[in-house]
Amino acid sequence: RAPTSAPGARLSRLPLARVKALVKADPDVTLAGQEAIFILARAAELFVETIAKDAYCCAQQGKRKTLQRRDL
Repeated sequence: RAPTSAPGARLSRLPLARVKALVKADPDVTLAGQEAIFILARAAELFVETIAKDAYCCAQQGKRKTLQRRDL
C-alpha cells in the first residue's frame, strides 16, 4: 500500500460516511462509534473480496473470463 499524507487517512475503500448512514438507518442502532463504523466497512470489504474471488474461481472452472450471475 502506498503511503498517504496522514497516517490512517484512507484505510478503508468504502466511504465511511455512507457506511455510517447505513448503520443509522437501522432503527435498533442508537449509537455507533467511529471504530465500529470502520470495522463494519472493513468487514464489508473482506466479504465482497471473498465473494469476488470465489466467483472468479467458478468462472475459471467453466473456462470463462467473464463473471456471470451463476458464479455468485
